[in-house]
Amino acid sequence: MNRRAALKTLGTAAGAFLLDGCMRRGSQVVPGHPPELLHLPRVDVRPELEIRTVVGLRPFRPSGFVVRAENVGDKLVVHNYGHGGGGVTLSWGTSELAARLVREASGARVAVLGSGAVGLATSRLLQERGYSVTIYAKDLPPNTTSNTAGAQWYPFLVYEREHATPAFMQQFVEAAGIANRRFQLMVGERYGVRWIPNFYCSPDPYTSGRFAPGNPLHQFLVDVTAIEGPSNPFPLPYVRRVQTMMIEPSIYLPALMSDFFVAGGKIVVQEFHSPADVAQLSESTVVNCTGLGAHALFGDQELTAVKGQLTVLMPQPAVNYAAHFGDDYMFPRRDGVLLGGTHERDVWTLDPNPDAKQRVLAEHQQFFSGMKA
Repeated sequence: MNRRAALKTLGTAAGAFLLDGCMRRGSQVVPGHPPELLHLPRVDVRPELEIRTVVGLRPFRPSGFVVRAENVGDKLVVHNYGHGGGGVTLSWGTSELAARLVREASGARVAVLGSGAVGLATSRLLQERGYSVTIYAKDLPPNTTSNTAGAQWYPFLVYEREHATPAFMQQFVEAAGIANRRFQLMVGERYGVRWIPNFYCSPDPYTSGRFAPGNPLHQFLVDVTAIEGPSNPFPLPYVRRVQTMMIEPSIYLPALMSDFFVAGGKIVVQEFHSPADVAQLSESTVVNCTGLGAHALFGDQELTAVKGQLTVLMPQPAVNYAAHFGDDYMFPRRDGVLLGGTHERDVWTLDPNPDAKQRVLAEHQQFFSGMKA
């Protein structure tokens, strides 16, 4: 969906919505009862409520993430990186695939490079297999890319269709399924994972994309429901509600760190500049979870940065839903309301973009001011 088209519709949409609500069950759309207006609190998008703007660089590869093993000198290096905008979402899945490639006997020492969501998930899965794990990382939470993630459970910006092979797509769907099941087991206060409704809003009917049966992740969409006609409070005519998990990085990552330490894990703060540095480690097996760092460390020239920026507003506890329209999205978290909508490819700077911030604020103000009370 085009952001410009969505905003044009925002400016003209009134109350003339013609379709009744309906619920998708599998691949069927079943008409529902005559709906009433769905009452949702508007997000207060006043600029004075901003508490911070954060930038993260998504480690993107057009052909998708890398999970494979190779020999580097006398080391077995298992790669697990390049997740694009799906690092938190896919972490437990690709880490399971990576852990299967570790051939050491149980009890052996294994090194993990990186302490973001992927590195921590990999480390925990190796510990669950009986390995003694040391994490080597330049940065630790809360100073990782994972800490700046929106962290809604759904893989986003992971690959480009024309570059993805059938083998990768099989790996992608398997990883998504593993991760989805693991996060379901983590729902609750301890890990900061919860189910919330997400509303996808469009000026055009949903005939393709994530809500079409051809979507390879269609099976993971829970309770897809059309919110249209009189029930629709949003200023765009076509709305789909889906239930999904929201992960709070400020809770989730410290909880994983705690689990890692309780299981006997160790952390060494260290930066690596070349495979020769990796070869100096005492462990014979190394799992590479360096994300964007693999571009320089292992010479992956396909790997590039896609800059994302989030403007965070004061927490608004009454807002317990997510909304998506055009390129923009709003995620409610305990540490603030996240407003996003930027994807700057091949931009490697962590400096905030003031123009992008103003655009995102203005578009969210327009959207939420147009909601029906």
